[in-house]
Amino acid sequence: MWGNGFENIYRLQTGKSRSINWENRTGEKGKGGMAAGDLGPSRKGSPCIPLVRAGETVTLAEMDGPGIIRHIWITVTDRTSDRNRYVLRDLVLRMYWDGEETPSVESPLGDLFCCGFGVSYPVNSLPVAVNPTRGFNLYFPMPFRKKARITLENQCDEDVHAFFYQVDYCLTEELPEDAGYFHAQWRRQRLTEKGKDYVILDGVKGKGQYVGTYLALTALERYWYGEGEVKFYLDGDTDYPTICGTGTEDYFGGAWSFATQEQGRTVENTFCTPFLGYPYYSTRDTFLHNDYHTDDQLPQRSFYRWHIPDPILFEEDLRVTIQQIGVSHGGLFERQDDVASVAYWYQTEPHQAFPALMERKERWPR
Repeated sequence: MWGNGFENIYRLQTGKSRSINWENRTGEKGKGGMAAGDLGPSRKGSPCIPLVRAGETVTLAEMDGPGIIRHIWITVTDRTSDRNRYVLRDLVLRMYWDGEETPSVESPLGDLFCCGFGVSYPVNSLPVAVNPTRGFNLYFPMPFRKKARITLENQCDEDVHAFFYQVDYCLTEELPEDAGYFHAQWRRQRLTEKGKDYVILDGVKGKGQYVGTYLALTALERYWYGEGEVKFYLDGDTDYPTICGTGTEDYFGGAWSFATQEQGRTVENTFCTPFLGYPYYSTRDTFLHNDYHTDDQLPQRSFYRWHIPDPILFEEDLRVTIQQIGVSHGGLFERQDDVASVAYWYQTEPHQAFPALMERKERWPR
């Protein structure tokens, strides 16, 4: 019943479909599209938040349960100044379940939808889709028993205009006893430590299952960057993990550096599939600054891996890391790069409070 698989679409479900946007902020039955605009009542009178002031936190949705969020769609204007060009890293999305004080989801807006570096690009996967232009879609089911609350904080120096969103959910009489709560956490290390694994997720206590990784990597050294292995430390693992992969591109479903040979050149290939993807690779960024154009960008790469058919199960605790190892003509070597990530998982509540979110300008790409 709670899956989103096409194979069961013919089965009639029991529940009450509801939707929240700025025009119907409570999701109340029969109250959609009531605002009056230039064309009169109920003619696109208030389709978006017209202004989110600098430093302001707004509540996008608040609903009583039991229920389950099934889809979130968001877009935001790209009409920002040069000093506010990283708005997708400056806007912070948070989600709270059943009256908790600390969020279960906390991430810059873009990264939650697999768009790091403060830019947007197409992503075509099962739970996350980003469509032209800045059309952010999230399909992870998010159950709640008593209450759900979603907030947006504008940490920009400037006001943000024209923020559109829609939260589609279903109210039900009860949830399965084994329904876990959705969690997502953003992290970044601007300069990884040589010989020390980057931590994707740590401090998770309770029973749950890990369902996805998003990685935004900026290469700070030459040569191939992707020999690092992803490790899952489960239920008391200490020095060595229970699950350890064979390399970065292997974990994200590719092989042999994602590379093909084209006219004597080695070319990395981007791709998007339902569960695995490499949607973004950029080696330059030309933009107008003080009336002249400048190229100032290091190589940037984005990857996603959804453990939907193969969730990583844990009973007591979980830690997830990735090595920073490269290879050159001289063999393997320890690297230092700039790595950001979002971890996605379900677990029982209460959860451990997340580390403090990095200050906004520290979140900007180098």
